[in-house]
Amino acid sequence: MKKIAVILSGSGVFDGSEIHEAVLALHAIEQEGASWHCFAPNIDQHHVINHLTGETMDESRNVLIEAARIARGNIDDVANLDTADYDALLLPGGFGAAKNLSDFAFTGSKCAVHPEVKRVCQKFADEDKPAAYLCIAPTLIPQIYGSGAKATIGNDPDTAKAFNDMGGEHIECPVNDFVLDQKRRLLTTPAYMLAGSISEAASGINKLVKELVKIA
Repeated sequence: MKKIAVILSGSGVFDGSEIHEAVLALHAIEQEGASWHCFAPNIDQHHVINHLTGETMDESRNVLIEAARIARGNIDDVANLDTADYDALLLPGGFGAAKNLSDFAFTGSKCAVHPEVKRVCQKFADEDKPAAYLCIAPTLIPQIYGSGAKATIGNDPDTAKAFNDMGGEHIECPVNDFVLDQKRRLLTTPAYMLAGSISEAASGINKLVKELVKIA
């Protein structure tokens, strides 16, 4: 059975992992006969958002503890992720990818990726193991793969420009498809960058995961 490492960034679209994307990806991995194994950095979230009002809350939450909600406790610190144990990597989107795994939400093309997350993702790349980035998570790619990496965030012009400014090559893509950079064995899909429903998000995620498991 192929093993897929999944890096989460909290729990909740506005300050962590996009829950629908994460669960859809985990389900798709199982449907393809593979197993998922969740990880997250053991750090405080950048901030906490009230998902009912959209306002910032005056409290602190831990990314790993919050991500454990999605994984039902079956999760480990990303610092303990040994790439030798896994066949592929997947990162769901959600603002946590751009606030906790990196600071893209605040610094755009001048962003930096969390050191431990960057180390692990680069190791998958160095070992030529396939990796998938969903929604806004592809903004991490230029920092991991260097210039020329092909990926999509859908068609948002500002995010696409920032991706290109960092040295990536953005490719527009509809919600029900994915982009494959064959040279880097790198897969991306827009998911909720474009999706208006769970079903629309699933249409691209399911295709992407099918290909990810196939080439792993």
